[in-house]
Amino acid sequence: MFYKHNHGKIAILIVYVDDIVMTGDDIVELESLKNFLSNQFEVKDLGQLKYFLGMEVARSSKGIVISQRKYVLDLLKETGLLGCKPVATPVDPNQKLEKEDGAEAVDKNRYQKLVGKLIYLAHTRPDIAFAVSLVSQFMHCPSEKHYKAVHRILHYLKGSPGKGIMFSKNGSRRVEIFTDADWGGSSTDRRSTTGYCSFVWGNLVTWRSKKQPVVSRSSAESEFRAMAQGVCELLWLRKILEELKVEGDKPMRLYCDNKSAINIAQNPVQHVQTKHVEIDRHFIKEKLENGDICIPFVPSSEQLRRCSY
Repeated sequence: MFYKHNHGKIAILIVYVDDIVMTGDDIVELESLKNFLSNQFEVKDLGQLKYFLGMEVARSSKGIVISQRKYVLDLLKETGLLGCKPVATPVDPNQKLEKEDGAEAVDKNRYQKLVGKLIYLAHTRPDIAFAVSLVSQFMHCPSEKHYKAVHRILHYLKGSPGKGIMFSKNGSRRVEIFTDADWGGSSTDRRSTTGYCSFVWGNLVTWRSKKQPVVSRSSAESEFRAMAQGVCELLWLRKILEELKVEGDKPMRLYCDNKSAINIAQNPVQHVQTKHVEIDRHFIKEKLENGDICIPFVPSSEQLRRCSY
């Protein structure tokens, strides 16, 4: 991504191989950029953005919607599931996936190719992020049970192929993130899974579901590690907004539904509880003292949950 500021206005150029997107609020600069590119390269102006790297862009008076409907339908057709029966959730809540489950092994290359396509689809489908993160943990030794879990995601997509993300204009100037973790959720190694989703000006912009690198010895520890990842994401978003010279409300907000984790972040004296997460504690404490973030408590009933819950 390249950007240029000109007397309070901005022009942005996004390049991926030979695909280019231009946007901004400086019409003169955009026209100048188009003319420059035409003189230097053989380019074609395709007009208003409608399709980019498998992502469909639709506009209305309410905002912009990004989806991958054609990508989903092509994937269902390729796997022979275009006429399958849809299901309500992408994950079976009663099934626990393990590395060595005793089931028959399946073609690893076919499994990896299919999961890779779902990973790309998750760019516009946060509702499958946890499910895709789960099945991607078995890329090197997939079994029939793992493959059935991937097929369940496809059955779920059949019921909502056009679902996507809505970006609407509103008066909010907040940068905020919801963090959560399931303590010891993996039955294979008892590691927890971090989940977060961030909002800029009321719109969902980033999300992630990823297994934590170490085993947490308490729910507060697993939530605290998720908070540390959330702070990193907030700082990254702040840096981008500063480069684009876009102002936002301060401090940025990190929502957590675990009071123990919040107390650890705000109380530097809890040595026994925090010795094993010392670096994360100092990192979060520093950002709190600098006024970069605040950590309000959010009840679990109001927490944004992963689709597996």
